[in-house]
Amino acid sequence: MAKILTVDDSGSMRAMVSHTLSEMGHDVEEAENGQLGLEAALSTQFDLIISDVNMPVMDGITFVTNIRKEANYRFTPILMLTTESGQDKKGAGKQAGATGWIVKPFNPQKLVSLVNKVLK
Repeated sequence: MAKILTVDDSGSMRAMVSHTLSEMGHDVEEAENGQLGLEAALSTQFDLIISDVNMPVMDGITFVTNIRKEANYRFTPILMLTTESGQDKKGAGKQAGATGWIVKPFNPQKLVSLVNKVLK
């Protein structure tokens, strides 16, 4: 299955995403902010990245902007999983290079469905 990075400052949210995706057979690695997510992505190639928007150290939009500068992540699907639902944030995410947007709290089945869709 796929190697997935989940980036979120909430430990419980990372655990929920990891559990949901691990049960599908995916290999999930966690990072608690955008800076640590960037470091993880530069040391390991991931097939999919799921990131929060609002985090300390480096927010999700900045993280996506930076990761899209890397040649091996230009076409990697990046899903934003966040409480933010405003069009301005969604627009900023899309401009940064986000592939999709899921608003928290999320339905695990919806996450699974979207992950399956973007990994095809």
